[in-house]
Amino acid sequence: MILKHHSLNENIVKENSIFLLYGNNEGLKNETIDKIVKDNQVYKYDENEVLNNENQFYENATSSSLFENNKTIIVKRATDKILKVVKEVFNKNNKETSIIINANALEKKSKLRSFFEKEKKVVCVAFYPDNDRTLSKLAYNFFTEKKITISQANINLIISKCNGDRSNLFNELIKIENFAVEGRKISTKEIARLINLNENHSISELIDNCLTKNKKKIMVILNENNFSNEDCILITRTFLIKSKKILALLQQYEINQNIDLTISSARPPIFWKDKEIVIQQIYKWTLKSISALIYKLNELELNIKKNINNSIYLICDFILEQTSS
Repeated sequence: MILKHHSLNENIVKENSIFLLYGNNEGLKNETIDKIVKDNQVYKYDENEVLNNENQFYENATSSSLFENNKTIIVKRATDKILKVVKEVFNKNNKETSIIINANALEKKSKLRSFFEKEKKVVCVAFYPDNDRTLSKLAYNFFTEKKITISQANINLIISKCNGDRSNLFNELIKIENFAVEGRKISTKEIARLINLNENHSISELIDNCLTKNKKKIMVILNENNFSNEDCILITRTFLIKSKKILALLQQYEINQNIDLTISSARPPIFWKDKEIVIQQIYKWTLKSISALIYKLNELELNIKKNINNSIYLICDFILEQTSS
């Protein structure tokens, strides 16, 4: 059964349990996966893992447990090779388990795509690149909500770097939000520098691993990236925002003493792909220690602004200090 992504409402998700999501718009695809996953227990496989151990996958996909809530199984990087397994699971799948087959672009002659399009009891959704108009509207709404002044020309510059994928767009927007002071107009030069950072994902990855105190991974990121003095301000502000989110989650966790409830009730919602690392971060910190970290980060930002030429040493020393504490 072929559906548009916006037609995938709650009733359709309840009535169906096997979904093929294909295409290169990972951002829109992840938003749709969140609709299906909800609060379910999530199991993630790569196609090769499934093909190398079909019996284990089949058992997980078709069994249910009295001690487990509804679950969702996600198979990444799927191709036609998995069709045989999908058909076997389809014949015995229980409604308590949702299965998401996540594939890149599939040709019209694809056997996997053909099965999902023709079979009425499964769902097939294509995710084509967002057009510039859609991305422009998303960016405009984001900057309006965050009270950041930016020209349409600079919005167009950001969109040109996104390859039609809203996931790439929001990565760029968050970097700009972390850098900007509320209400201040961002210059074209600053925009160009921010969206062209070497290994852009590394800043978020660096901070996530610092908050989980993963010193080995942090050393790899620091050694593989050439952060500039100006990047250190962005690193500090991103660190501060993530730390404040952990503080808010810890406050809720202290009240309810239920990690799943804390994660599921978080606002804004936490994407399923980020849940595992956020849980690790919650367990690594206390209200007292994260509050102290936030205070130190504010001091660090002031120190970096006063000593911009030494900012790389300051930020590296600070990050390594946190992993050792």
